[in-house]
Amino acid sequence: MTRPVTHIARLLKWGRILARHGALRGIETAPQTPAGVKRLCRIARLGTIQPKVPDYAAAFQAIGPAAVKLGQTLATRPDLVGEEAARNLLTLQDALAPVTFARIRAEIEATFEAPLESLYSEFDPEPVGSASIAQVHRAVTTEGRQVAVKVRRPGIDKQFARDIETYEWAAAHLEALGGEAARLRPRQVIANFRRWTLRELDLRREAASASELREAMAAEPTYEVPAIDWDRTASRVMTLDWIDGIKISHREALVAAGHDMEKLATNLVHAFLRQAIAEGFFHADMHQGNLFVKADGTIAAVDFGIMGRINRQARYWLAEILYGLTTGNYRRVAEIHFEAQYVPDYHSVEEFATALRAVGEPMRGKPVSELSVGQMLDGLFAITRDFDMQTQPHLLLLQKTMVMVEGVATMLNPRINMWDVSGPFVQGWIRDELGPEAALADGLREQGRTLALIPDIIRRLDAQLPKPGAAPPAPPLPDVRLMWEKGEKRTAWRYALTALAGAAAGAAILLALGG
Repeated sequence: MTRPVTHIARLLKWGRILARHGALRGIETAPQTPAGVKRLCRIARLGTIQPKVPDYAAAFQAIGPAAVKLGQTLATRPDLVGEEAARNLLTLQDALAPVTFARIRAEIEATFEAPLESLYSEFDPEPVGSASIAQVHRAVTTEGRQVAVKVRRPGIDKQFARDIETYEWAAAHLEALGGEAARLRPRQVIANFRRWTLRELDLRREAASASELREAMAAEPTYEVPAIDWDRTASRVMTLDWIDGIKISHREALVAAGHDMEKLATNLVHAFLRQAIAEGFFHADMHQGNLFVKADGTIAAVDFGIMGRINRQARYWLAEILYGLTTGNYRRVAEIHFEAQYVPDYHSVEEFATALRAVGEPMRGKPVSELSVGQMLDGLFAITRDFDMQTQPHLLLLQKTMVMVEGVATMLNPRINMWDVSGPFVQGWIRDELGPEAALADGLREQGRTLALIPDIIRRLDAQLPKPGAAPPAPPLPDVRLMWEKGEKRTAWRYALTALAGAAAGAAILLALGG
């Protein structure tokens, strides 16, 4: 068990790095931040020269690989950290100096207990990509198959475990403060972050995820997942088919190659909806660097370390929410939030529906390019706070991926209307999944009753549905002994530890206060 003094030392070090990059300024100026925390943030930056504009990306990069992963997650959560911070974090590159080829060779040979040449007839010593967890090399198998070989960085698992333990310790102290920090459920957020990271560190799990997604999307002609070479895959090494294509971020190259940008954007959105709603299993790292366009227009995905799952009941609710927003049925969307127990039942459904309308109506019928994303997210975040909605950790990956997909689709086609693209797919899925009863319910919607009967229809059609409540049971949390439980003065430690935690691993939560 790591001693508290060790956690504090790490947090102080990370806090100073954040302070030097101006990343604590938002916490200091936020009205929700306790006065003691503000004072200690000022102490953390004492003697530092801060830039006029905070550079969150550089700060997370300087802290280390685990912070890079955390920063990438925050980049897709402008509802938590604010539009300015999210935009800056989008520049955060998960790129580290590559490990030497000698160490890569040793890692592969130790994993398979065989010489490299017995596995691959060709192996490029120069990596095509080098990230925080692994690096990728191009190779040719002894059977002549063109492949990509992903090799985990030696010792990275121990480094991540050390840092995440401090994140958990910091989150426990943050949550103990109550109020806004407790509502955001930092312990559950970090628990999910730990699970995502552990899955990403085990390349066998990534290979299994890719294989499962490949099967699920086999009938989707415009989306491809490379096949896994299981004979050359283990916990530290993964081998899969090489993808020849243009990175989806290279828009000019795609246009020059004759690809239809509007069609590509629509296909990408449909692929995501198919995964999230129809399959309940989706690629949760669909950023521009992980998507390629092949010569025939097929979108090919890589890097399946982060995957998301949604249970059957939550998928029905998600489909209804999207359908309700596309049709302007805010009453039904509000009811779903109460049925799913996202909003406490002491609030008014009618008031929540009105609040949703205030945010949703300005967006309907407009392309993304004409929307003020900042104002929209500010409005949504205000709703969650006003109606005491706790953060739903099981939906964080979905929210993150939705933002990613929208960003890529908008880059491809700035005039895309996400409602128009999503609406027909969702409506068709509801009809296909629920049969004639759904069609009847859809007709009733025009008379004012809409999708209100769908939960009952679902329960009649599928006896295997989970019990009410969209959130799965919370996973067990690590036992963290709070500093003030050991006899220290409560108030002083509450302020001190919250400030330190917010300066490092808890940046995800405290930046939300400034967002």
